[in-house]
Amino acid sequence: MHINSISNLIMTQANATTAEGSPILNMLPILVMFIVLYFLMIRPQIKRQKEHRNLISSLSQNDEIITSGGILGKIKKINENYVVIDISYSSDKNPIEIATQKNAIIGVMPKGTIKSL
Repeated sequence: MHINSISNLIMTQANATTAEGSPILNMLPILVMFIVLYFLMIRPQIKRQKEHRNLISSLSQNDEIITSGGILGKIKKINENYVVIDISYSSDKNPIEIATQKNAIIGVMPKGTIKSL
């Protein structure tokens, strides 16, 4: 009979620990993970995209730029989606020009950067 009372005690404790708490408390760790994910990954990416959009919209003729491929050049023409870049480093009579998408531009260099090379 003593064994039966021990097994009843164990079963009672097991049932007490499996009782569910508030559903909000159960979901709290998942919500915290999503909030941390937003502030560590999503928000900085949105900020970088906004900065790049501002960079692209502020481009003007004769800006010295660098592309995502590492090409330095000076903007000669700007269209809606494309720019024509002069990539010749000397003042030749025949400039070397390439057309590229605006989104390929990753930065505007200070004036005189190309001449200093």
